[in-house]
Amino acid sequence: MGGEDDVLLAEQLAYYRAGAAEYDRPYRERADIQELLTVADRLPVAGDVLELACGTGQWTPLLAARARSVTAVDAAAETIAVARKRVTSANVEFVRADLFSWRPSRRYDTVFFAFWLSHVPPARLPAFWDAVAAALAPGGRAVFVDDGPGGAAGEEVLTDGAVPAALRRLADGSAYRVVKVFHDATALTDRLASLGWSARVRPTAGKFLVGIAERP
Repeated sequence: MGGEDDVLLAEQLAYYRAGAAEYDRPYRERADIQELLTVADRLPVAGDVLELACGTGQWTPLLAARARSVTAVDAAAETIAVARKRVTSANVEFVRADLFSWRPSRRYDTVFFAFWLSHVPPARLPAFWDAVAAALAPGGRAVFVDDGPGGAAGEEVLTDGAVPAALRRLADGSAYRVVKVFHDATALTDRLASLGWSARVRPTAGKFLVGIAERP
């Protein structure tokens, strides 16, 4: 890999580091995201859970309430600092690591990620899902939520690059590009099948997607 992928991913990390204090605003202000959080109660989350891209820990306590343990991983120290204040459960461990290079030393019953898959460049999708498979215990599941195609309406989508991207602006006026792939449920299901997964991906809570994937 490399080239535009690396440049965009570096800028994406810079955005989340700089915007950690603003990250939670949509969770407070948007009714659709508040509704989406209730989906967690209906997801097959159990056992030992690996949460990728935990951000400020909005989903972490919901996972911890249903899990034996949660290992919550993010690349930004600033968002993890917010998450540590939010999450007080004794069964949660936070890890700061680059999700594209970090590999766990154990396996998990559930690998969960919210609003992360859309930040994975298309060229890195096979390697990402291989890493998820390697992190799952036999019979384990990958569970995710993300923006669907309808989410593009709320983004400043960039169309002049080789990698799908959007421009995000912070309160101080600074702007950052992030990778942003608005997956279609059917196309993503088919793509995962081509990578060896049995997946169920469906729209939920308006313009979001929820997916459950297993290796047959």
